[in-house]
Amino acid sequence: MENHQATYARRISAIQGHLSSSEDSSSEFVPFENVVQNIAMSATASSNSLSGGILKDQVAIITGSGQGIGASAALLFAKEGAKVVVTDLDGAKSKAIVDEIQKNGGTAISVPGDVTDPKFPDHIIQETIKAFGKLNIIVNNAGYTWDGMLHKMTDKQWEAMLAVHNTAPFRLIRAASPYMRDAGKQEMDQGKTPENRCIINISSTSGLHGNIGQANYSTAKLGIIGLTKTVAKEWGMFGVRCNAVAFGLIDTRLTRPKESGAFIEVEGQKVALGIPGQQLSTRNDAIPLRRPGKPEEAAGAILMLCSPFSAYVTGHCLEVTGGVGI
Repeated sequence: MENHQATYARRISAIQGHLSSSEDSSSEFVPFENVVQNIAMSATASSNSLSGGILKDQVAIITGSGQGIGASAALLFAKEGAKVVVTDLDGAKSKAIVDEIQKNGGTAISVPGDVTDPKFPDHIIQETIKAFGKLNIIVNNAGYTWDGMLHKMTDKQWEAMLAVHNTAPFRLIRAASPYMRDAGKQEMDQGKTPENRCIINISSTSGLHGNIGQANYSTAKLGIIGLTKTVAKEWGMFGVRCNAVAFGLIDTRLTRPKESGAFIEVEGQKVALGIPGQQLSTRNDAIPLRRPGKPEEAAGAILMLCSPFSAYVTGHCLEVTGGVGI
């Protein structure tokens, strides 16, 4: 039985053989130190060959995209060729992201509003269709936290989390059904391959593992995974994929020190956002990568699940945590 060193050498040799030219028998093996560089160059060439980006001409609605992870996703999607519908409770922030996308040569519109308003889903869907004529991607990202210990939590706190993290995504997906589920069915009835259509619902490690002071948020973030799997099963036959992303500690206003004073207003009441500084100071030690994630890194995970490279992935919850939970 060969030892680990011999096995390692044999595999290296095989990789080198694959990377050497099959047309020129006199060519030398590629040095192992160049293997990663060759793979990276190949991937870059493939990416560059995709004229306009991997989401070219696709239309994406990203909720809560005036700041944080949503804004990073909107900018990245536009860079990859998507026509982006930016929406946020704060219309000024939503417009600012659209302005930045347009300044960089991308295409986007702003449709600000409250995702928990029962009338909002139909409104944003109709504005999207009016502007772009179709819909390929929904990213249900909008949300916030309203923490409190279980024995002190009010009904209002509890219901607010279910409303924004469960009911709002459900309503938006339902409103989009004519342009996603039904559109895919029509294409298949015509013998065509359905366009890429997918839904990404944002979850959290709080939903996967629970979290002290977040009974409401944790319940909602686990609930969105159940919705994700159900949509995947119901709409998969029409070519629509649905996945979730569970984020760990990502550097946004929801995870920065609560002492910084960030808040959201809910029915006239100010709700403080963030994590108490004393708790936050110990968080990095629990992360194998020893740092919080960046919004841009979070956006990359969302893009990956929307891209053609994830064409056979549905009903999955991708954990983006820096290694927490492994």
